Amino acid sequence: MSSSLYILNGPNLNRLGRREPEIYGHTTLAEVESMCRNAAGTRPVVFRQSAYEGQLVEWIHEAIDEPAAAIVINPAGLTFTSIPILDALKMFPGPIIELHISNIHRREEIYHRSLVSRIATAVIAGLGPTGYRTAVEAALQIVDESNQ
Repeated sequence: MSSSLYILNGPNLNRLGRREPEIYGHTTLAEVESMCRNAAGTRPVVFRQSAYEGQLVEWIHEAIDEPAAAIVINPAGLTFTSIPILDALKMFPGPIIELHISNIHRREEIYHRSLVSRIATAVIAGLGPTGYRTAVEAALQIVDESNQ
């Protein structure tokens, strides 16, 4: 069986659909998960969300140890502050897609300096919740191309 695609979500993403819908839309995290699983086809998906930095780090370690095919990560607010997440992602040998629902570069200055972008294979921002589908498709394409 193919190795899994890890989709990791940071703080407050469990509130999608209710939190600032003018920025994040009305799509819930459960709907995002369904969208990701559909986009992944037969590829196994590990889809998780946590408000805790250490938990996200442990899941990245799990992806390293599996090894996972790729990681799609929306670290949310931890994008701009978490050295531990950055350090964990540096150890992952496969593709990493950093994802943001909003265009972080059109928002307040505090959202403009992503630590994760320093090591991400690609960054997707501003496509709304459908950006997850794009991220899954891109990650799988990168994995397939590297296996040829």
